[in-house]
Amino acid sequence: MGEPKIKPASAGPTGERVRSDLNVAYEPGDNALLIEVHSKVDYLYRDAIEGAVLRVAQALAVTTGRLAVTDVGALEWVILARTESCLRRAGFDGPPVLPEPAPEANAPRRRDRLRRSRLYIPGNQPKLMISGGLYGADAIILDLEDSVPPAEKDAARLLVRNALVALDWGLSERLVRINQGTVGEEDLAAIAAHNPHIVLLPKVETPMQVGRVAEVLQRLAGEGAAFLMPILESPLGIHRAFEIAAADPSVVALTLGLEDLSAELAAPRTAEGWESFHARQTTVYAARAAGVQPIASVFSDISDEEGLASYVRRERGLGFDGVGCIHPRQIPVVHREMTPSAEEVERAVRIVRAAREAEKQGLGAVAVGSKMVDPPVVRQAERTVELGVAGGVLGSNWDAEG
Repeated sequence: MGEPKIKPASAGPTGERVRSDLNVAYEPGDNALLIEVHSKVDYLYRDAIEGAVLRVAQALAVTTGRLAVTDVGALEWVILARTESCLRRAGFDGPPVLPEPAPEANAPRRRDRLRRSRLYIPGNQPKLMISGGLYGADAIILDLEDSVPPAEKDAARLLVRNALVALDWGLSERLVRINQGTVGEEDLAAIAAHNPHIVLLPKVETPMQVGRVAEVLQRLAGEGAAFLMPILESPLGIHRAFEIAAADPSVVALTLGLEDLSAELAAPRTAEGWESFHARQTTVYAARAAGVQPIASVFSDISDEEGLASYVRRERGLGFDGVGCIHPRQIPVVHREMTPSAEEVERAVRIVRAAREAEKQGLGAVAVGSKMVDPPVVRQAERTVELGVAGGVLGSNWDAEG
């Protein structure tokens, strides 16, 4: 095979509404590589912008032609990703060009943790990613699937890869929703080695889909491979919910997408949710039976705080551990409604303390007042205590106070 044909290409948005981003355009030519930078802050950052662009050009062995950069406040990790996308679209190849890692880039993943809220952020919107760690969500989902147009998926995966490396996500768990099929495997090849804590798998209908992704992740990342969260979005997926939840040890949670599911059922979503009651309850049962967390779907009306609060209470009542969020303003409401009452927390503390005392004394049974409680009740009490601490109902030093 001959050398790949080099062609004109560009990456990144243009227009007056662009923020924290840039457009990079490449024109082939026989001249020595020329880099032109247009930026409102070029008097301060021209050299830094040009240096980042040149770094990518050198890694991909670009020595001729012209690179025109129109910057609107992009950070270095965005400049690197957009330049790499542009040059790969032009036909160049070479190693990934990564930004400097953030101090917490290697924050460990944990199988068991609070997952009350998970905030979706489109993978092609760096301006939204920059502040993602400030909102206090239990998890951030960098989305490569539905929120990204097909023509932009190649560029989005490089943005997400660089964001995983360069940004401070605070205490939020880092999740990435990939695409289906071969596009999803390309997503995995880009992100797997850069510490995504969980990979969300869309539209899962068979346990084999889960096993395939687990196998690819293991090959790409080894012991550092991300956990998995399958999304059930069809009647067939709901029908096979338990097999999917139990498909691989890397699965830590099971969730569902009610918009797609409702469309397949030909049943419009209602405030009461009766059209999806069976699917939601099946998801909870399957997750609990498989020993993973059940996570509810998103609430799509960002202006209806009262409706969101009612929705969260209902889903918590069904047994879900958390819900999806599509706007930061939903996060405090979700956390508030997922927090148990003071009375629930007080009773849970009594159960946990009684269980610990019984264990010290070598007793198999636990008594709280006049009632005996078994291990599942103790585990539920421990989770209630954890939620109480996270929600501010109980002090973090509650154990010392006892």
